Amino acid sequence: MYEKAKELYGNWGIDTETAIEKCAGIPVSLHCWQGDDVRGFEKGASGASGGIQTTGNYPWRANNKTELMADLDFVFSLVPGKKRLNLHAVYAITEMDTDRDKLEPHHFDEWLDWALRRGVGIDLNPTLFSHPLAADGMTLSHSDAAVRNFWIRHVKACRKIAAFIGEKQKTPCLNNIWIPDGLKNPPADRLSARLRLRDALDDIFSVTYNKHHIIDAVESKVFGIGLENYTVGSSEFYIAYAATRGITVLLDNGHYHPTENVADKLPALLAFFDKVALHLTHPVRWDSDHVVLFDDEIKEIIAEIVRNNAEDRVLIGLDYFDASINRIVAWITGARNVQKALLYTFLLPHTEFKYLQEAGNFSKLLAMQEEVKTLPFGAVWEEYLARQNLSTDWFKSAEQYERDVLSKRR
Repeated sequence: MYEKAKELYGNWGIDTETAIEKCAGIPVSLHCWQGDDVRGFEKGASGASGGIQTTGNYPWRANNKTELMADLDFVFSLVPGKKRLNLHAVYAITEMDTDRDKLEPHHFDEWLDWALRRGVGIDLNPTLFSHPLAADGMTLSHSDAAVRNFWIRHVKACRKIAAFIGEKQKTPCLNNIWIPDGLKNPPADRLSARLRLRDALDDIFSVTYNKHHIIDAVESKVFGIGLENYTVGSSEFYIAYAATRGITVLLDNGHYHPTENVADKLPALLAFFDKVALHLTHPVRWDSDHVVLFDDEIKEIIAEIVRNNAEDRVLIGLDYFDASINRIVAWITGARNVQKALLYTFLLPHTEFKYLQEAGNFSKLLAMQEEVKTLPFGAVWEEYLARQNLSTDWFKSAEQYERDVLSKRR
């Protein structure tokens, strides 16, 4: 089947061998928080709050570092391609109740050792939610300087940790800042909080690190639960901030109005930014963080990376947390679907399509774009998996892991 597929793709000028090789080399950062419903390891952690929510009550989430690391090992064993691990700060491994503004690089030593042994890179996110000082929905833009300074210290601590990790792993650690700050009801003043956020970020980034060790990013959102009327860190705010400060913008495709096309935002930003970061999810009318599907939205987002030769400029990560189904299955399904989208778009004749567009031959472009959809992608996908000692028949292993490991948990 693969040899026939190789021939058919060849008729379109597409080399399936090159596509397989390129797909295998693009890192995708898997989010650790799918495994335990965004709880983390802090003493008394009870789940996500502050504009976000995990839905569902499927049993047997990870309860500690040992279980979470074991689950990640199992997931990695069934996901093809090059992988990274995306950590939130609340997954620090401490021997005592260390508050977030006191975190140090050594609190991530076990994660770093775990990752280095597996050849996996680490990315990091400060955690500015699910904390008493974020209970009113404001952090870096808070009107209370004491609260604001606590969160400034936290993000500074995370940048120090990320730079340390990046130096040790010899690839930059993406340190991405998302804050929940906003208001439920219509605001009387939209500017003051944004000026405080701007100044807080300037304070945070006043500490400089080697850019070979850390990539700083900021992530916008259209709204959060209980914060529906006003978001301080809007898309316009962060794009302007990042452009004037020389840092990176991160796009989460669940953080925009449902009618916005996130794929279209990528080339717009690539025209001005050296790098752009992604958090991929499957939003259903809002940022509901469903498992990533192999659908048109994801394929088009990934296509913008591939057709613009931006594989080294766009940093791909996952961000969803579904507790309504087996968390392992959610992880594997979403990660595999991103890999499918990568391979699928490497198998499209982008050069020919661009030529037709530039020549104004839109009739042929449309016809050809539709015809390639029936090329035997599945045969190439199975070949890609086989070369990494994997197959499409992975669900039985997940069921066995649930019986042997997950079901034994409290």
